[in-house]
Amino acid sequence: MERLTAPSGYKGPQPTVKPDLVGKLSRCGHIYHIYCLVAMYNNGNKDGSLQCPTCKTIYGVKTGTQPPGKMEYHLIPHSLPGHPDCKTIRIIYSIPPGIQGPEHPNPGKSFSARGFPRHCYLPDSEKGRKVLKLLLVAWDRRLIFAIGTSSTTGESDTVIWNEVHHKTEFGSNLTGHGYPDANYLDNVLAELAAQGISEDSTAQEKD
Repeated sequence: MERLTAPSGYKGPQPTVKPDLVGKLSRCGHIYHIYCLVAMYNNGNKDGSLQCPTCKTIYGVKTGTQPPGKMEYHLIPHSLPGHPDCKTIRIIYSIPPGIQGPEHPNPGKSFSARGFPRHCYLPDSEKGRKVLKLLLVAWDRRLIFAIGTSSTTGESDTVIWNEVHHKTEFGSNLTGHGYPDANYLDNVLAELAAQGISEDSTAQEKD
């Protein structure tokens, strides 16, 4: 928020670090006060990752605060509108209500989990299978759901979707959450990439 030629407006973690010290992020090259970077990390999930606020490049592995549950998937012998040449992948998410942990908005308070199990659909195409593979990574990193306030009901302390859109309507698109949607798979791949999940990033982790 301050000019880089002026000291940071945040208080520093250690007296030995001067408030006007700046650092450059290695991959994207954006420059910030060291104090600002520390404050940004401390205000996040403290999961060992940092996201550049200018270009959204992620350093480390971003994880979320999704509560415990189960993700399953299987094939069903029907095609989705717009994907007549393949079967359909059905994903089933199950999350029970529970008590919020220290990483959640109101630790120790109960949270609700409406509408579970939730069923979602992907075409069993090459790109659909790619999305499924990356959604499995997102689930393991606790990025599919979060606890917050529902945008549809206004209920607080409830399980909500977390910035990765899913298709929950099978056979039609009356709600906008179904097929056909020619851009959906590309859009969800972009949303996953914004969370630090792509084929390239997962391949690098294995190397």
